[in-house]
Amino acid sequence: MKILHLSDTHGLHHRTKDMPEADVIIHSGDISHNGTEEEVLDFLNWFIDLPFAHKIFVTGNHDLCLWDAEDIEDLPENVHFLQDRAVEIEGVKFFGLAYNHRETLIPDGIDVLVTHEPPVMLLDESAGTHWGNALLRNRVFEVKPRYHLFGHAHESNGTEKHDGIVFSNASLLNDYNQLTYKPRKFIV
Repeated sequence: MKILHLSDTHGLHHRTKDMPEADVIIHSGDISHNGTEEEVLDFLNWFIDLPFAHKIFVTGNHDLCLWDAEDIEDLPENVHFLQDRAVEIEGVKFFGLAYNHRETLIPDGIDVLVTHEPPVMLLDESAGTHWGNALLRNRVFEVKPRYHLFGHAHESNGTEKHDGIVFSNASLLNDYNQLTYKPRKFIV
């Protein structure tokens, strides 16, 4: 299965280029800049129309109007809003943890964990500050998913592998006005 990972488009999703073919596209939050319903609807219309068989997204700290949402009505069956829930696609188990929700909600036995926040000290530095979550890091190393996909710390775009887990920060913005990086592709 081919996965395309991106994060932190902050309303600039229409400018996203170089989106190679994949089976699943995953956006790990900050789909909007101001968290308005209008911004989220614009993103959803764009996301739904993308030519990928499956689409997954979670909320980020800027996506305020979705923070308390349990579901989004009328999403196509192949678009998965993983707000503290899981989906299995072709035998691969995905789990999405909503921004700022308890790490204890992450179940055992998942293959791909999608969060907005990074684990502390792993691709989490921006403007000289580590923005990662220590409790999340602890839970990730307990659960040991094959992949942990996130964003949030714009300047730490990249991948690292630790203890058999691939960590990916796919923030596309280096600042809030320009898409600097490209989506990242994995084969799971």
